[in-house]
Amino acid sequence: MSERRLADLLAMWRIRAFEEKVRDLRAEGSIVGSVHLCIGQEAIPVGACDALEPEDALFATYRGHGWAIARGVPVTPLFAELMGRATGVNGGRGGSAYFTAADHGFHGENSIVGAGAPIACGAALAGRFDGSGRAAVTVFGDGAMNQGAVHEAMNFAAAFDLPVVFVCENNGYSELTPIADMVRSDRLAGRAAAYGMPGHRIDGNDAEAVRFHMRDALEVAREGGGPTLLECVTERIAGHYIGDAETYRRPGEMDRIRRREPITRLREGLLADGVPAAEIDAVETRARGEIDTAARTALAAPLADPATVKEHLYA
Repeated sequence: MSERRLADLLAMWRIRAFEEKVRDLRAEGSIVGSVHLCIGQEAIPVGACDALEPEDALFATYRGHGWAIARGVPVTPLFAELMGRATGVNGGRGGSAYFTAADHGFHGENSIVGAGAPIACGAALAGRFDGSGRAAVTVFGDGAMNQGAVHEAMNFAAAFDLPVVFVCENNGYSELTPIADMVRSDRLAGRAAAYGMPGHRIDGNDAEAVRFHMRDALEVAREGGGPTLLECVTERIAGHYIGDAETYRRPGEMDRIRRREPITRLREGLLADGVPAAEIDAVETRARGEIDTAARTALAAPLADPATVKEHLYA
């Protein structure tokens, strides 16, 4: 059990270190444009992606760096993509908000709120005809639960028993607005009943809990039981976007969040189980070393050539 939890810790530290490095690179100007970090939410992609098969299709939001890393996208070309380098996963054309890595089952981020949900339905439906037998996973925030496209996708998936898992990362804020100001009931998993599909509200700061429910949802989907909604309750340590002043935070809120965020909780659990502190700390050191090396390598790569901007387009 400790080996599995140490592996989860390493996976989460890779994401955390990557996002912190992205924050630094954005501040110094090596990365430009809009960037949304998933610091504090790492347990959800780590637990969920561990349950996916290679043929499954994953569709993330614009806060998707962690999902890409958990899905197996190498961090060096991912850094390069965010830096606009020719060696990026999309040749520097996608940047932070639009990159994709189909070879790893990561079918792109989406800056249209909730737009990944109907696209995931299309991927799941196509799997019935192309022989892949794929399941599709779509990720969105609590604010996107109020988007019409998300509800239409849930209804469509339920009506046709499509193998789709809808993952809501409920971090308590719809961008800058507390969820309590957006909906009467903040238990979003309850909405699944309206579409005749199961919905589960789970601890999104526990990778093992996420893994368990994702495996169960995928088993149901693959056996023809249709879609499932997983509401993963979490909190983000970073702002909604880089530059967010976070004036909406309540006094003492960040201190409470840091005490229960996934890496802190897992570290405390491992210590309680008798795992030596030095072994636990070595996991962070290893992850940060990997990320620092990847960032330096990506930064040394040539910038994408502007003369090729019209290439690789479809219209």
